[in-house]
Amino acid sequence: MTNRFDTPKAPLRAEPRHQGKAAPVQSVPATPGGLIRSTLLAAGAAGAILVLFWLPAEYGIDPTGVGALTGLTEMGEIKQQLAAEAEADAQAAAAAPIAVAAGVAVPASAVDAPEILARLDRIDAQLAAISAVIGTPPGLTAPEVVAPAAAEPEPDAAAAPASDPVEAAVAETAVPEPAAPEWRDEVSYTLNPGEGIEVKLAMEEGQTARFFWTANGSVVNFDLHGDGSGQNISYEQGRAVPEASGDLTAAFTGNHGWFWRNRTEAPVTVTLRTGGDYAEIKAP
Repeated sequence: MTNRFDTPKAPLRAEPRHQGKAAPVQSVPATPGGLIRSTLLAAGAAGAILVLFWLPAEYGIDPTGVGALTGLTEMGEIKQQLAAEAEADAQAAAAAPIAVAAGVAVPASAVDAPEILARLDRIDAQLAAISAVIGTPPGLTAPEVVAPAAAEPEPDAAAAPASDPVEAAVAETAVPEPAAPEWRDEVSYTLNPGEGIEVKLAMEEGQTARFFWTANGSVVNFDLHGDGSGQNISYEQGRAVPEASGDLTAAFTGNHGWFWRNRTEAPVTVTLRTGGDYAEIKAP
């Protein structure tokens, strides 16, 4: 009787499995040229990040204009301003003991430290977000900015000490007063209504005489002229003039002076003072 589970006794052979042929793994040969090329590419990428993002964000330097478009230049300028304020506060803090010892009042600092710290935190958060997007190259870490301490700045100018009354009085008396002009001659004439008078100086050509005349509260008509050596000249004329002064320079050798006429309805006294270079005064 044959058992159905009986199998013919035949030698068993392992059938070979046909598998696909594995491709060889290729690698980049580490040649000197390849290393140099990779190094140059990495340096170029780092330089681009440095110029485009890090310099505007840290120092406000934006040679390409990308920092102004992204707002990094403004952050860099704020950081530089804060650094300058911190340095000024440090100098003021160093000078504050000297000012206090000298008895000079030092005003409170205008910089609020908590506000500056908050601004720095916002800037650091923005830089962290930018670094997460573009990646930070090795060796280009952002320098820490030291928060300025609340220090008292150096006063603009020390209060000037009060001047000594005695010294002020001595200095005031030491200033010489301008000397009054010296007059050689002085003449006065009273002119009735409609009356006139002429007074002249004998002068050489180029000589200069000083003069001052006044109608003593009234007015007169006058003519400043000269004649001599066959010549005539009129220097100045005026109507209803109360007084006049100045220098008279002779245009030629001869007599040079004034003619006054009273055109008012009351007597007028004319007073003339002269000095300077002239030979004599010719008066009636």
